[in-house]
Amino acid sequence: MALAEALVELQELTERLRRDCPWDREQTARTIVPHTVEEAYEVADAALSDDRAKLLDELGDLLFQVYFLALLLQEEGAGDLEAVSRNAHAKLVRRHPHVFGDVEAATPGRVRENWERIKRDEEERKGVFHDLPAALPALLYARKAQRRARAVGFEYPDLGGAWADLEDELQELKNEIRTEPAPETEPEPRQFEELGDVLFAAVNVARRLNVDPELALRAASERFVNRVERAEVLADAEGKRWTELGLDEQDRYFDQAKEAGV
Repeated sequence: MALAEALVELQELTERLRRDCPWDREQTARTIVPHTVEEAYEVADAALSDDRAKLLDELGDLLFQVYFLALLLQEEGAGDLEAVSRNAHAKLVRRHPHVFGDVEAATPGRVRENWERIKRDEEERKGVFHDLPAALPALLYARKAQRRARAVGFEYPDLGGAWADLEDELQELKNEIRTEPAPETEPEPRQFEELGDVLFAAVNVARRLNVDPELALRAASERFVNRVERAEVLADAEGKRWTELGLDEQDRYFDQAKEAGV
């Protein structure tokens, strides 16, 4: 089978690099993981940009990370790629009883509820937030914490409750802002706390809308960057230096870039 042959060849290549490449020989799980995280983000970027050629390439890079980390486990006698694969297979079968068993789950929401319940039982969690990964980016950490709370029924009954909470948190933040602090100074503690509550409430709204907050914020940031860069080009075409323009005129070019679909 071509697939099996390709996967074995990649395993052999990983072993060869680990043996013969000075850089690969020195790597540990701790040194490799930052590259793994980077590759995962590059996969996400390729998928969101609808660049299929790039996605194909980036998936290969991420797959190699899996192979390399599995090889490190093998060297320590703690497992290998076969164990990783079989463990993933068994876990997915267990967590899809609506596919491989007689459990009913006709909606994505019911599938998610079953998934969280099965995970909770399997991991014998000591409390709602047992083993919540601290290394997650803050927005994803917030979303995962909220999902854990939802799994035990602790959440607003509908989007309206989450939206009202966001509005309340925004008002509380406004109430704490009396003057704008000087740049690069320590934030006022209450403003710091209230802004965190606003962001947490915004993540809750995003979750109810099935929006990944990390990806949504990244996409918004990229749109902002692209529009500013386009605005600078538009100004330059009219013989103006965008960075030297007043805010009103900068805004005009920015709006032009936005209207052009950037």
